Amino acid sequence: METMRLALAVLAFALVCLPAHAQEALSVPIPPLTAEAINSADISAIPQLYAPPAEPIDPAMPANRHPDPSVVRLQVLLDRAGASPGVIDGFDGDNVRKAVLAFELMRGLPPDGALDPEVLSALETGGPVIGDYAIIADDLNAIGEPIPRDYAEQAKRKFLGYASIEESLAERFHMDIDLLKALNPGAGYTVGAPVYVAAYGPDLEGEVVRIEADKSLRQVRAYGADDRLIAAYPATIGSEENPSPSGTHIVEGVAPMPEYTYNPKINFQQGENTEVLTIPPGPNGPVGSMWIDLSEPTFGIHGTPVPSLIDKTGSHGCVRLTNWDANELAKMVKPGVPVDFVG
Repeated sequence: METMRLALAVLAFALVCLPAHAQEALSVPIPPLTAEAINSADISAIPQLYAPPAEPIDPAMPANRHPDPSVVRLQVLLDRAGASPGVIDGFDGDNVRKAVLAFELMRGLPPDGALDPEVLSALETGGPVIGDYAIIADDLNAIGEPIPRDYAEQAKRKFLGYASIEESLAERFHMDIDLLKALNPGAGYTVGAPVYVAAYGPDLEGEVVRIEADKSLRQVRAYGADDRLIAAYPATIGSEENPSPSGTHIVEGVAPMPEYTYNPKINFQQGENTEVLTIPPGPNGPVGSMWIDLSEPTFGIHGTPVPSLIDKTGSHGCVRLTNWDANELAKMVKPGVPVDFVG
């Protein structure tokens, strides 16, 4: 456990100091973004991942940056292995590197966050990571009206569904919407129409007996009975204005598709709303499609309507994951599981 904590501390420190030449790799020409290019990509050719970065790569991506087929492949392989990179978007960054470190810890490899030959051998399957999917009626039925930002307007709805078929498919396959669109130019998105999606694999199975919410690394880690790391997820954990709790708290229950009670006197101020509001359920609700309730009042582990911002903006004290990561974790926890806030 001390070796693990040291490795996590080293990576957390490394994520704050990048030499200037590392940014130059972002301008290296990459193959066209097609399913074939991603399926045949060589993840060993990602130069920046041979050593941990020295500082976070700016999430405000320059306009001339494009998704890298090799990074897409790496993200899908990590997702399959239980080391979530968050949104599969084809861009290198902190969430990818934290996932590499988590994968090393899962496999008992030296935890240095580097994509070295030993890690490559354990991670690479050789099979395709982008596959065909035929759109079904349920995909279209999940679409609703555009979601207003104002909570008072949201409270007038019955359900906060997806705003588009692209959003629905992207979330189902753990993808960024722009990546889905880039892989499917001119797609009609009708029932029966084939689209290319990330073949991320089935949800993990297992029984989680302990969870760590690491504030410094901004990651949630789930452990089994033998203290083996089962899964790791990038997370937004509180903010300077609304810090998350400290110490150990207990999972008290799991609520899929939860309503959200907005109370500005307890939570935070949203817009000009000063009254208590009940926000309806849905993947685009304030807490997404899953709520894992903690013994600390008003705090929980939950999903989000904006998965691309995980670990890039602060939360209101809670632990925010992508909807799919929150759903997967919820299936593996029961009431009584301790959640340790560390870092």
